[in-house]
Amino acid sequence: MPWLSIVFWVFVGVVVCQMAFFLVFLLYYALKNTSDLKPGNTLPLSVIVCAKNEAQNLKTNIPLLLEQSYQNFELILVNDSSSDETLAIMEGFADINPNVKVVNVENVESFWGNKKYALTLGIKAATKSYLVFTDADCKPTSNRWLSHISGSFSKTKRIVLGYGSYQRYKGSLINALIRFETLLTAIQYFSYARIGLPYMGVGRNLAYHRDVFFENSGYMKHMDIMSGDDDLFVNSVATRTNVAIIDHPDSITVSKPKNNWKEWIAQKRRHVSTASYYKPIHQLVLGMFYTSQLMFILLSVLLLSFLFRWEIVLTLILFRFCLSILTYVKSASKLNEHGITFLLPVLEVTLIISQFFIFIANLISKPKHWN
Repeated sequence: MPWLSIVFWVFVGVVVCQMAFFLVFLLYYALKNTSDLKPGNTLPLSVIVCAKNEAQNLKTNIPLLLEQSYQNFELILVNDSSSDETLAIMEGFADINPNVKVVNVENVESFWGNKKYALTLGIKAATKSYLVFTDADCKPTSNRWLSHISGSFSKTKRIVLGYGSYQRYKGSLINALIRFETLLTAIQYFSYARIGLPYMGVGRNLAYHRDVFFENSGYMKHMDIMSGDDDLFVNSVATRTNVAIIDHPDSITVSKPKNNWKEWIAQKRRHVSTASYYKPIHQLVLGMFYTSQLMFILLSVLLLSFLFRWEIVLTLILFRFCLSILTYVKSASKLNEHGITFLLPVLEVTLIISQFFIFIANLISKPKHWN
């Protein structure tokens, strides 16, 4: 059947494309040395936590932030119109610690439910030159988290991208998938930053100089887009030379993951919806990667179902999976992502299929945003 020959050669091209991507990830991130602490750096830091109805998480995680061994920092707690005890919890910590400042944000009709508005008020209240961002449900993995962030800044490096992982729940497939997707995302934005193509960061572990914020008019370029206070901002201000990455085990933050498919899909729909606002070059590169992933799965199944040149097809499939698994295993080891490596092929295929349906769902209706 002549059409199978065409499909076969398209498949070969897709495999070559996939292997090129994974070689970049392997060579520019997975096999690179882990970033190390540069001691003696005492830059003034403002740690900003924006919270909406996060009373319980704040009780647990604010003490961990205040226990950082770093000396020169303040903690800015932003209450974004919460209806629970979030504000009271924040004010309680501020009453006993002079380094804690509370910013209470009330709903404004023009910025109803817009996290960027609340964050902007928190940034304006900050008195330090370097801004560090994390979420209310995040906790640092060590008391040297801020030291690693501070040590990564330099005269040219004005943005620091960190890794925000999720807690591990044994025996949960959705938890393994969430952590795998988070790992893959980090591999990409770390790798692309290293080749001079930074395109995003995550608000769970992100830092930049306050001048970067004000020189670029803050979030005004995308204030009307409800999400994207982290990735869209980094996408608009990052350059080939002004970004540093940190991936030392002591520089990681850990968050509570979604615990069911419905909540995770809703979250991913919000995240995916911002990608359409990335710079064209970033949309092209990311689109090529995810499209080639989907085509790899579909064409593999099609060719093997007809047993068309199955020896070559199977060999290419194995080569591609070996390269991807090597990349994932090395990266997971660096980022302390344990317990997912033995499920890698299953998780990868499941994620590719899930992303396809999330993309279709976003075409049909717009996702909901910051609660």
